[in-house]
Amino acid sequence: MKLIISNNKLIPIYEQITNQIKALIINGDLKSGDKIPSIRALAKQLKVSIITVQRAYDDLQQSGFIETSIGKGSYVLDENIELVKEEQQKAIENLLKEAVESAKKIALSEDNFIKLVQILYKEEEQ
Repeated sequence: MKLIISNNKLIPIYEQITNQIKALIINGDLKSGDKIPSIRALAKQLKVSIITVQRAYDDLQQSGFIETSIGKGSYVLDENIELVKEEQQKAIENLLKEAVESAKKIALSEDNFIKLVQILYKEEEQ
């Protein structure tokens, strides 16, 4: 499992870890039952504190993405399809918010924006 951590980001390191592992699960790179590195191993690999990785794993467990068992390690939980869909929808909503803001900055009308989205959506089907 390859994660990239940036110390220069405004996003806390534990959150970067959480977001990247969630993305790996949502994209199907990590599947149900896959073992993820131990907290110590990931902390060593990323050269961060064990407490930082522990916080990320706690968040992932509370969100229903992983399960951690003492002595056995941490595993990806059976896919909760609704949870995955919700996460994907949130990501799309954020991208659309950015697109709407950009459209408003150049005074693109709502009708033209919607037409543009429809064209792009249909383009993918062809």
